[in-house]
Parts: sequence; structure tokens; C-alpha cells
Amino acid sequence: MRAWQVARLGEPADALDLVDLPEPQPGPGQVAVRVRATALNFPDVLLCRGHYQVRPPLPFTPGVEVCGEVVNVGAGVDRRIGERVIGTPSLPSGGLAEVAILNAVDVFDAPDSLSDTEAAALHIAYQTGFVALHRRAHLQPGETLLVHAAAGGVGSAAVQLGKAAGARVIAVVGGPAKAEVAAKLGADLVIDRREQDFVAAVKEATGGRGADVVYDPVGGDAYAGSARCVAFEGRILVIGFASGTVPAPPLNHALIKNYSIVGVHWGLYRQLDPAAVVAAHTALLDLAAKNVIKPLVSEVLPLEKAVDGLTKLGAGETVGRVVITP
Repeated sequence: MRAWQVARLGEPADALDLVDLPEPQPGPGQVAVRVRATALNFPDVLLCRGHYQVRPPLPFTPGVEVCGEVVNVGAGVDRRIGERVIGTPSLPSGGLAEVAILNAVDVFDAPDSLSDTEAAALHIAYQTGFVALHRRAHLQPGETLLVHAAAGGVGSAAVQLGKAAGARVIAVVGGPAKAEVAAKLGADLVIDRREQDFVAAVKEATGGRGADVVYDPVGGDAYAGSARCVAFEGRILVIGFASGTVPAPPLNHALIKNYSIVGVHWGLYRQLDPAAVVAAHTALLDLAAKNVIKPLVSEVLPLEKAVDGLTKLGAGETVGRVVITP
């Protein structure tokens, strides 16, 4: 089979080689999936750079989110050959290949209402958004949700999930093209941070109250501004640090303003509370069937062009999700 391998750490264009490998075989408790689509995620870029919290030994195949067809199962696995599934591959046998290996606990039924490319982009971003908004922030109907990087893969999911929860959604983006995308996603107010001070705009839009919940996958200046426009008893959800800057917030500010800083590490639920992941998947299947949520796939590329997609993703030049189809 063909697969991309990280042979050396660096930017995707320098780190990745397209090679021919024997098809991987599942071990006990594992599933082999013929990949139909792989959604690119920022962690794939970080894996190439060696900056992700998980650092597989070289060489390895990245690709942390797939939709595919079960072609082989290991001992103790209750899955049928031919089932269409989504899930998170087990590195080093990631999704940027024609066949990937997944642990059976990380395999879920693919939604019938979504295409392969859409289904590949459902699992991580929407699971993260669902757990963050409902379990960690307890978002209520009528509350104001502020979403940073709202036209990106993670942010676009949060916009849709926020609207599905009955929240008023304010989307922050960079540039007019991304503003148009966020508006089409259903955001009630779109703020182009290149043209406006988002802090002032949020305060104006909320009558000075601020946002009840902030969804921040960016960090850096986005976090600093969020702390200035979060509401009394608001919740700032720390999703990630796409800006490359990890904030070091002054805790006295959180004390004085009475807001919460809430960490969201979805992967930990897979380890410590897998039932929560199953429950979220059931809810997401229902929302997808009702056409309330639908992953925004902006570009579909063949396996040979995966480096191009990762390079654009790493540079912040993508909207929605870029999906690779082996």
C-alpha cells in the first residue's frame, strides 16, 4: 500500500515521504480499515514537527481522523468486514495511507447522512465541541457564545453546535473570505479581527455584558482579548494554541471578574471516560441526521497532494476541513 511517513522531524514538506509499505495487520483489539477519506488536523502538522504531546518513534504515518471500511479485525473485536466506520487511527499506522489501524474502542459507526469526506471530518472537531460546550461549559439556550477561528475546522464545528444548542453565536475570523464562511455557517454576528477590535465589538453586541462562553482554539492574543470581554460567571474554554503562544493568565483577573478558565482535553475522555465519547457520538449522529450539523469540507485532495494540504493548514490558510482521499 502507499503511505506517507514522517522520516525526519520538520515542516510537512521536509518531513514526509510517500512510500510503499506492506499492509498493516490488526493485533488483538484492533481493526484494519481501508481508508476512504482522511481529514487533516492541526495535530498532524504538529506530529511532523515533533511538537505534539504524542511523539511516535520514527518513521510513522500521521493522519489522526478517518472514514473507511473495515477489512480485517483482530482477536476479540466485534466488528464486521465491510462496515463503514469513522475513528482515530493508532499511530504509527495513521490515516495518510491506503490502510490504517484503529483500536476497536476508537471505532464508531459512520453517519449515513454524511458523505465519506464529511464523515471523516466529524469525529474529533465535533466531539471536542460537544464535550466542551455541553459537559465543560454547560452552555444554555440564549447565552452568548464567542468562537475564535470560527471559519477553521474546529471553530466551524463550534459555531454549528452552538447554534444547535440555542446560543447566540459571535464568530471571530481573520479576513473577508473567512467572514463570509462564518456567516454561511449561521453565526449571528461575524467580527473580522483584522478590521475590528473584537473586544469592543463583543461588548457592544452584548450591551457591555460580554460573552457567556468563549471557545478558544487559538491562544495568544485571542485568549488575552477574551479575558477582557467574558461575562460575569462566564467560561473560557481552552481548546488549543494554534497561534503558537500558550497564555499565562493572571489568576487574580479571573478572581476579580468571576469567570472560569476551563481546560478541554477531549483525548482524555477516550482514556478515562469512554462512555462520554459514546454518548457524544450518539448525540452527533442525531444532529447530523437532522441536518443540524454538517462538516464544512473546503477542499478534497488525492493522497499525493497531502503535503500541500498540511502546509496550507500549518500556515493558517484553510477554511473548514481539508480532506485526503486515498
